[in-house]
Amino acid sequence: MTATGAGGRRVALVTGASRGIGRACALALAADGCDVGVGYRRDEESAAATVAAVEGLGGRAVAYRASMEDAGDLAAMADAVLADFGRIDVLVHAAGVASRGRAVVDTDPEELDRLLRTHAVAAHHLCRLLVPAMRGQGRGDVVFVSSVAARLLAPNGAPYNMAKAALEALAATLAKEERRHGIHVNVVAPGLVATEMGRRLAKAAMGVDDITDLDDRSPFGRVCRPEDVAGVVRFLCSGEAGYLTGQVVAVDGGG
Repeated sequence: MTATGAGGRRVALVTGASRGIGRACALALAADGCDVGVGYRRDEESAAATVAAVEGLGGRAVAYRASMEDAGDLAAMADAVLADFGRIDVLVHAAGVASRGRAVVDTDPEELDRLLRTHAVAAHHLCRLLVPAMRGQGRGDVVFVSSVAARLLAPNGAPYNMAKAALEALAATLAKEERRHGIHVNVVAPGLVATEMGRRLAKAAMGVDDITDLDDRSPFGRVCRPEDVAGVVRFLCSGEAGYLTGQVVAVDGGG
C-alpha cells in the first residue's frame, strides 16, 4: 500500500458495507492495512458485525448510518469520517438497490429517481465531498461497484441500467480530472453475485430458490462470490495498480 497515514494505515470509506459486496470490500481493505468507515442504510446489527470483523483484522472501524438518497446524510457522513480518522485515502461506493423489472412504460418515476440517486448521484456527492481531502497525499483511490448491466442493457431494467451507466460516466470523467492529483478512479462491474440482491434476482428471473443451484452453469463452476469482487477492488487500491485509472473491470468469469 502507498500514501499511508499515521501508524502506517490508510483510511477507506465503504458504502453498503453492512453486507454483501460492500462488507467483503471492507474486510479485504482492512486485511491490506486500512482503517474503515462502514457506511450503511438501516441494518445497524450487520454494520456492527462488519466493524467487529475489521477490528478483528487489526484495523479501526466506525459505522456511519446514511441514506444514499439524502444529500444531507452524505455530507454528515463525509464530515464525520474526516473528523474521526483525520484523512481519507479510499472511497468504495458499493451501496445499491435493484430495479423492479418493469418495462419503461410501466416504471414508476419514483423508482427511476431512487436508483439514479442511490447509485450515481450519491457517488457524485461523496466524490465532491471527499476527493479534495485525497489530494496531496501521494495517492487516492475511488472505486465504484457497477454491473455488467451497464454493458448488456437488458430489457425491463432501465432504471438500474441507467443508474450504472451514469455511475461509469462519472468514473471516466473523474479519472481524467483527478489524475494530476495522484487519484485513481476505477470501476468493477460484476455479473450475478451471491448476495441478498443476487438471490432475489435469481429467484425472480430464473425461479431459483438457492443461487448455488446455478453453480454448475456458471464460469469456474460457481456463481461469483462477494470476495471475488472485493479481490479486484483490493488490487485496484494497491500500489500494484499504480498505472491503472479510468478502467471498468468486468468480474463476470468471462461473460
